[in-house]
Amino acid sequence: MSAAALAIVVVVVFCLAFYLLQHYGDVWKQHWMVLFGTLLSWYLCFLIVFILPLDVSTTIYKQCVHNNSSTPTPANQSQRLNQPKNGDLFYENVKVANGCEEPWSYIPDGILPVFWRVVYWTSQFLTWLLLPFMQSYARSGSFSVVGKIKTALIENAIYYGSYLLIFISLIVYVAAHPKWKLTWTGFQTIGITAANTWGLFLLVLLLGYGLVEIPRSYWFASSNSYMLDKTYFKVAKMATEKAEAEENLADVMEEVAVVHRSVRTHNRLRKYVDTILTKCPSDYLEEMRRDVEPSSGDPDVLATKTGLVKLHEKVITAVQRHGQTQVQWSILLHQAFHLEDVAKSQSSPTRFFVQSSSSQQQHGWFRRSIYTPKVEWYWQCVFRQYFYRVLAVLLCLLSAAVVWSECTFFSTQPVLSLFAVLIQLAEKHYNYIWIEVACFISILFLCVCVYSTVFRIRFFNYYYLVPHHQTDAYSLQFSGMLFCRLTPPLCLNFLGLIHMDSAVSHQDRIQTSYTTIMGSMHLLSFISDGFYIYYPMLVLLLCLATLYNLGSRCLNLFGLYQYLGSDESIADLVDEGKQFIRREKRKLQKCLDVESRKWARQRRHSHPKSPANKNVTSSEEEDEQRRCLLQNDWEDEGASNESRTPGGRYHSLSASSSGMLDPV
Repeated sequence: MSAAALAIVVVVVFCLAFYLLQHYGDVWKQHWMVLFGTLLSWYLCFLIVFILPLDVSTTIYKQCVHNNSSTPTPANQSQRLNQPKNGDLFYENVKVANGCEEPWSYIPDGILPVFWRVVYWTSQFLTWLLLPFMQSYARSGSFSVVGKIKTALIENAIYYGSYLLIFISLIVYVAAHPKWKLTWTGFQTIGITAANTWGLFLLVLLLGYGLVEIPRSYWFASSNSYMLDKTYFKVAKMATEKAEAEENLADVMEEVAVVHRSVRTHNRLRKYVDTILTKCPSDYLEEMRRDVEPSSGDPDVLATKTGLVKLHEKVITAVQRHGQTQVQWSILLHQAFHLEDVAKSQSSPTRFFVQSSSSQQQHGWFRRSIYTPKVEWYWQCVFRQYFYRVLAVLLCLLSAAVVWSECTFFSTQPVLSLFAVLIQLAEKHYNYIWIEVACFISILFLCVCVYSTVFRIRFFNYYYLVPHHQTDAYSLQFSGMLFCRLTPPLCLNFLGLIHMDSAVSHQDRIQTSYTTIMGSMHLLSFISDGFYIYYPMLVLLLCLATLYNLGSRCLNLFGLYQYLGSDESIADLVDEGKQFIRREKRKLQKCLDVESRKWARQRRHSHPKSPANKNVTSSEEEDEQRRCLLQNDWEDEGASNESRTPGGRYHSLSASSSGMLDPV
């Protein structure tokens, strides 16, 4: 049963990692090395989270066998039992008659230590060596593999040198201590400690944000009016980014066109220009191919390979950014349309949910048979808000338990950590299923708080995870680096919360196979007894700062507006977002009218006497309901709102095509 459980977990986690990679990345267009490195890093990190509860239950069973063993053991035997290779013979001859029932997911000795060693060191190789190199390789504009490798090595020279300096400093510190002797195991421990210290520093920052933001986001999601205003705000901000991306792409394409006209076929640099042209959008490319004659207004361009490399980088960045803004714009429009439909349907006396925009999903069997407009009305207008509020309260209680445990997990007498109390109660009754379920839920919540923050944060345009296959290679690999650096200290922090890490709890008991791979942190006592104990308490201050939106208020002072709901500048952006939605809704309505009339004519002319023609009337009535709903929006808001808000904050916006509203 244990082998089957382990195999199922391995397969399920791989499917989860591949689904996320397919959702954010483009498996058909991006380089296979980028996809492989990102998939492997995500997979290994998720695998650690899912296997750790099995390691905890197996360790508790070993502790039970050790406590009930008839053979007395000396004091130093418990230390030898911490090493998995020395404990194999001890557990092979133990019988269930000792009073310890073997858990259903028991993993035999020798498997977990090898598994953790392979997973951990592979993830560390990815995050500190391979992925940083692949980041620079993917962003390089060089036209050859050798040139990309050279650029990546130069860009990472400072990066690798800084970490090497930190590692040498720790070695000097340990070597100068009179009581310590450097061994190969000591070298490994120093490296692991340094990596985990940096990971824990970043972990607490992200955890403090996620513990507050996740429950609060579900609470605010229960209010349709709040979500609608926030969506208007996002639409207004995205309009600016969309306009800037379009203008930047046009400027870059103009540079490419000038180079295209100046570099002739016989020029040795022409092959590089052709490579750049393959990265350009099709509409710009067709225009450049039609206009091949040099213009009198073109500046004198002396093309060089270095200049073409830089232009290649600019083209890749501009095209990627333009595609991201187009997809995000379409997603926000659909969200705004849906929220407006919910607001209209809430006051509907017929309790029938009517959508203002047609979608192919409406004609599926799920909507026809199960999720009917009647059911959709009850969910969207009645039950959803109560469900989200209950979920927000439960998540808030879980966040409070995490904050309390992070501030008190160092206390073993009495036990103040709530997670340690739950695990110890289950350990007394040897309820392995409850132990695994409690561990899985706890560590899953911690991972959701941390990983969701990784998926939400944005460093300007350098790192941003965009769904629907729009994330660039640099952001995908950067997320893999963060996951590999955050997961090991997160697991160690969780083991400290449940008092299964002797470096924190200072208890004489059998350690998990995961902690044995980490080595003895007592080699660097100022870290194990100081930083690992007191730094996690900072999560309380970070939660308070997130609760009062201190970060968002600081960003607003610098002009990087965040939605707070009570600022005059925020209200202006909300009003501007409403105008963009009205404009796009009119375009959508025109497309719906044209398509519905064209479809009705085709049905009447192709099958004039067919019984299916009887359905045309009902379909036209359904389209008429949508048109009436849109018309009510325009009549309520007034035609005078077509004008822009004062100040002219947004300009040079190109008209959106009708295909932009197709399902992404």
